[in-house]
Amino acid sequence: MKKQLAIIALGALALAGCAGNDNPLRIVRSACPAVGVLQNAGDVTLFAEGRRGLADGIDVVATITNVRAACSDVGDDIVSQVSYDVIARRADAGPARTLTLPVFAAVMQGGDNLIAKQVGQVTLSFAEGQSRARGSATAQGRVVRAAATLPPDVEQKITRKRRAGDFDAAIDPMADPQVRRAVRAASFEVLLGFQLDERDLAYNVTR
Repeated sequence: MKKQLAIIALGALALAGCAGNDNPLRIVRSACPAVGVLQNAGDVTLFAEGRRGLADGIDVVATITNVRAACSDVGDDIVSQVSYDVIARRADAGPARTLTLPVFAAVMQGGDNLIAKQVGQVTLSFAEGQSRARGSATAQGRVVRAAATLPPDVEQKITRKRRAGDFDAAIDPMADPQVRRAVRAASFEVLLGFQLDERDLAYNVTR
């Protein structure tokens, strides 16, 4: 599959608010992978036989939604357990029907470096006479803790306490190229998407 996909930008840093001049400013960073849905891969459209690409040929449209994650330490790794739902609508609310769709979970480093990928499945069951169905599934992303850990000197630049009035209190540590490169290398995401072929992807991009 061509990888001309825009990666969802997911922030790695959060700034704690300051209630007064005596309160310290501190940047907090999490090593847990951010979780999201890959742009242009979060929906899939199935067409009736011989009707691909035609509006009146649409059979089923499905969307990944309600993505949740729980992060935990497992030995030397950080493991993100991801759960998600898929909601689907079919054009013909006819007999009962079961549909199974492939969904991938990709572990990305620094926004554009694919580290690992697994493909799972989600099953949708349309009741007789019903046009909508919902299915749920889980996936897992695993990151080596050492790779998601910043060097001590960079960690100190980011997390040291700053107080309003300090000469560098308003300076963003990410303005330092060394810090920016280190944070990028230590930032991971788990991105979900339907396993699309080139025609499915092209349809999503151009629709």
